Amino acid sequence: MVQPKTKETDSSVIEFIESVESPKKREDAYQLLDIYTETTGYEAKMWGPSIIGFGSYHYRYESGHEGDAPLVGFSPRKAKISLYFATGDTEREALLNDFGKHTTGKACVYINKVADIDVLVLRALITQSVSFLQEKYPNQ
Repeated sequence: MVQPKTKETDSSVIEFIESVESPKKREDAYQLLDIYTETTGYEAKMWGPSIIGFGSYHYRYESGHEGDAPLVGFSPRKAKISLYFATGDTEREALLNDFGKHTTGKACVYINKVADIDVLVLRALITQSVSFLQEKYPNQ
């Protein structure tokens, strides 16, 4: 059986943020750390070498593939900041209409900097994603 690549680790979130080369991205990462922590109520944990995740859930697909993943998270990558939300949440698109400057992938929303987005909408996206996953995968 294939093992998930991204697993929760004991690595330090602060050490990871401090290792971000760009001072502006580092500043944004600390701002996002505060926003996600306050909004979710979960302690930040490292998932793999570069994702800061909050909370977790256990998923199992019809194919039999299963694993654990953070409910929400972010990663201050070199090119853009990746924001991780639930896949399959139909309400995400409506919230993104008022989010600000971003691009999207399947599970990620990409931003250049926190100043480009509406933080209240970010908080709504985080809350919606956590609620969606907790309903879809109860008993976490």
